[in-house]
Amino acid sequence: MKPPPFDYAVPASIEEAVSLLEGYQGEAKVLAGGQSLMALLNMRLARPGLLVDVARIGGLDFIRPQGECLAIGAMTRQRSVELSAEVAELHPLVRAATCEIAHPQNRNQGTVGGSIAHSDPAAEYPALALALEAEMIAVSPAGERSIKAEDFFVTYLTTALEPCELLTEIRFPLLGPGTGWSFKEVARRRGDFAMAGVVATMTKDEGGRISEPRVVLFGVGATPLRARQAEAVIEGERPGEPLFAEAATKAADSIEDPTADVHAPAQYRLDLARVLVARALEEACLRAAA
Repeated sequence: MKPPPFDYAVPASIEEAVSLLEGYQGEAKVLAGGQSLMALLNMRLARPGLLVDVARIGGLDFIRPQGECLAIGAMTRQRSVELSAEVAELHPLVRAATCEIAHPQNRNQGTVGGSIAHSDPAAEYPALALALEAEMIAVSPAGERSIKAEDFFVTYLTTALEPCELLTEIRFPLLGPGTGWSFKEVARRRGDFAMAGVVATMTKDEGGRISEPRVVLFGVGATPLRARQAEAVIEGERPGEPLFAEAATKAADSIEDPTADVHAPAQYRLDLARVLVARALEEACLRAAA
C-alpha cells in the first residue's frame, strides 16, 4: 500500500511550521511520530497536500513540573514518559496510561502530542487528558492559546485545533494528596486498541466519604466520555460494592451511541464498560487515603 502524493516540509521552528500550515489552508497535516498518520496515508484515508514534519523543531521534547501540573512537550516520545523516574514519582497515573499504549516499538516512535491531536476515541492519552482536566497549548500565527480537554475532543479523529495551529504542550494537573486512581482497559490482544477502558480518580474526606470523583470512559464512542451521572452517584457517599455497581450502571447507561465494529458489538462494549467502571472505582478507592 502506498500513500497518495504530497509535498513534504521539515520546518526548523514553530513559527515556520505554523506558517506552512496557514499557507496550505487546511490541506496540510502535521507529522509527529507517524504511528497513526502513516497508516491513514497508506490506506488513503488521509490525502494531505503537505506533510509538515515537526521532528526537528527544538523545544518540543520535555517533561517538567510546572506549578500544579506536569508539562509534557508535544514531541516527547511515549517511551520517554514511560521510562521517566520523574513521571513515575510525580504522576503515576500518567505512567500507567502510557504503559498501556500499543507496544514498546510504537511507544519508541509515538509522541504524546501526536496521540492527543490524532484523537482516536480508543486511545489512552485523550481519555487521560479529559479525566485530569488537562490543558492543551497550541500556537498559530495569531499567537498561543490554551484549550481545555473538555473542549478539545470534538468527535471521531477531530479536535478543536484550527488548521493553522500546532499543538506544542500538554499540561496534566497533578493528583492531590491522597487521591486514588485507576486505569483499566480491555483489548482483544495486548497492544490492540481498547474495546473499552476507564480512567477513575477520587479522594476521601476525614469521614471516609468519597469526594471529587472523576470517571472517564474510552473506546466506546466517538470521543472519550466523562460519566458525570456516575460521579454524582458516589459523590459524598461511603464507598462500597453496591454503590460502585450502581455508579457503573449509570456510566454504561450514559453511553448514548456505543461503538460497534468488527472487534466488538455495542452491547458487549456496554457490558464491558460497566464491569470496568466498578473495578476501577474499587481500585481508586483502595488507593485513596482519607
